[in-house]
Amino acid sequence: MDLQVVLPDEAPDLDPGQFAGLARSAEELGYESVWLPDHVLPPGPFGEVYGGVYEPLVTLAYIAAATERIGLGTSVLILPLREPYVLAKQVATLSRLSGGRLVLGVGVGWNAEEFAEVGVDFSGRGRRTDETLELLERLFTTGRGPSGGHFEPRPAAHVPILVGGNSTVALRRAARAGDAWLSAGLDPTAFAERARTLAVLAEDRPVKPMARMEWSGDRADLDRAVADYHAYEAAGAAAVAVHFGPDGGYEERMRVFAEAVR
Repeated sequence: MDLQVVLPDEAPDLDPGQFAGLARSAEELGYESVWLPDHVLPPGPFGEVYGGVYEPLVTLAYIAAATERIGLGTSVLILPLREPYVLAKQVATLSRLSGGRLVLGVGVGWNAEEFAEVGVDFSGRGRRTDETLELLERLFTTGRGPSGGHFEPRPAAHVPILVGGNSTVALRRAARAGDAWLSAGLDPTAFAERARTLAVLAEDRPVKPMARMEWSGDRADLDRAVADYHAYEAAGAAAVAVHFGPDGGYEERMRVFAEAVR
């Protein structure tokens, strides 16, 4: 099972240079991928609830230039808030620049106030998400737009799509269009139940079930966090992405946790 890390991006005063250093450390510690969250104009301050101070695709391009092997992903990009053609150009460019290391993690969004602030219809977010995924697939595979326009650069290899969300609708979307599915806030038991549902919906399509968990660095809570990590593995997770709480001491917490689970 792959060990992954969600980088801290909740504090507006975060030194952006830390992203490169943390990603390099994660690469050296054996983490398989780094992930960044996404919010555009949330109704509350960036912090514990709303992560994504720095735009994730731009930041991942910066991280790509500072690393060699580690995977790069969005966890998750709020797809219906993005203009789809510009997004396609950004994703294809980042995939090429990074040597195919990008995983595009997508979600429909959950906060109606953020959609209203941006001027996007909240009720149509699922349809818009599906249409954007179909468009990305068309542009990346054929290099042509719906009316014949030419699209470049095309990714050199398939850009994996990760679908986030716990609802049955999200599972259906992952089964239909995703390469992976990411649970949000499920304990290992609930994760196992949703992963079984995903397998039924996907039938013969291989869709990797992935989990996200938290460990704030409290040494007294380390045994519980390690047990949860292995419980996700036993529940069928192909990967677990860990968020390590507030930024201070993040690199040390990454090291401690990686050593503890191996």
